Amino acid sequence: MTLLFSSLLSLVIGSIVGLTQSRIKRLFAFSTVSHVGFILLALSIPSVESTQAFMFYLMQYSISNLNSFMLLIIIGYSLYCYVYNNDITKKNTIKDENNENLKDINNSPIQLIDQLKGYYYINPFLSLSLAITLFSFAGIPPLLGFFGKQMILSAAIDNGYIFMSLVAILTSVISAVYYLVIIKQIFFDKPDYVINNDLIDFKADGLITEKKVIVEKIHIKLNNIVVSSSLSLPISIITFIISIFIFIPGE
Repeated sequence: MTLLFSSLLSLVIGSIVGLTQSRIKRLFAFSTVSHVGFILLALSIPSVESTQAFMFYLMQYSISNLNSFMLLIIIGYSLYCYVYNNDITKKNTIKDENNENLKDINNSPIQLIDQLKGYYYINPFLSLSLAITLFSFAGIPPLLGFFGKQMILSAAIDNGYIFMSLVAILTSVISAVYYLVIIKQIFFDKPDYVINNDLIDFKADGLITEKKVIVEKIHIKLNNIVVSSSLSLPISIITFIISIFIFIPGE
């Protein structure tokens, strides 16, 4: 009974309070609270099916959450080459609710949801990967997150937890709203920033070394600053898993 009540509170609070957030970290925090509600619901059902659903949901949410935070970090640092259209001084500072400056050197580059506005026009591949991850969080078929929620709801309905299943479905629809808000800003809004003019003609010389031996001399330009393979490879793999899970025949 305690687990069911905790699940109910987590589902309602995580979904409703998440709608009021403007900061990306707080939004993801309340999103996690909502997902914990599904996990607690699975734990409160005494069946083998619910245990399998719990393990699967925990796995898929962990890798999706990892993917989303890696993407936010990369997106944040990619915006260091850009400045705001109307006020260049906004490049390194953001105003929070208490009117205090938050410097990027002391905080993660992406703090507000509005900072993702129009990012599709800067890097469509990272934008698409983030959108797929957010759709998975929302439980949109045929992505990985949909099957996690389906398994838990199926176990709950089979064991007579009809009311909790209805609450989980309703709160899942509500929480999908703030994911769609992020996607709308990424793909359908125009960006507030442009490339810093000081970096357009930026050129520098660099060295590729291996064991203190110079392998190759290279010319560094703005156009060839790319995401390292140590980040792009796990993001690609996780996004691929989230997308093509429907083709895996077994659970």
